[in-house]
Amino acid sequence: MKEISKLFVMQLQYGGIPEDIFHYLQEHEKRMLIERDGRFFLKDDERKRIKVVLTGGVFDVLHIGHIVTLSEAKKHGDVLIVAIARNEHIRKKGREPIHDVEYRKIMVECLKPVDLAIEGFEKPERMLELVGPNVIVYGYDQKPGPAPKGVEIVRLEKKIDDSKFKTSRILGDLGL
Repeated sequence: MKEISKLFVMQLQYGGIPEDIFHYLQEHEKRMLIERDGRFFLKDDERKRIKVVLTGGVFDVLHIGHIVTLSEAKKHGDVLIVAIARNEHIRKKGREPIHDVEYRKIMVECLKPVDLAIEGFEKPERMLELVGPNVIVYGYDQKPGPAPKGVEIVRLEKKIDDSKFKTSRILGDLGL
């Protein structure tokens, strides 16, 4: 399972595993892949062996609420992919991002439950097409969106005292 998860994450990172990386893989890993247009992707039967979870958020000021949410999300599958809101998305919500999307992506990807953090897409359908999640997890304060057929939607109920650990509260306390 771990090998398939690793190959899936590499596939997402590179838009397909490039040939120069493919050659360093173990023989049994190579057999799990199929070539398309000079890149390597998991065969369908291998991809079906893992459960991919997709969740997302802004993650501009990381706090314990984010850690709890990501830890809970990871419990719903083998691979946790986190979509990080684009700077433009935050601006549309009425505020300037504290940190650039690349910074936030690196910070989130360093968290233990996260297998890969990727920048969100302008069109969510593109994200769903790229990741192909089995499960989409929403935090307790997020509004679920439409899901593709066959994708499980999970709305987390677990939260900590958000009077202390909500991003808007933290920003307010900092005078931002």
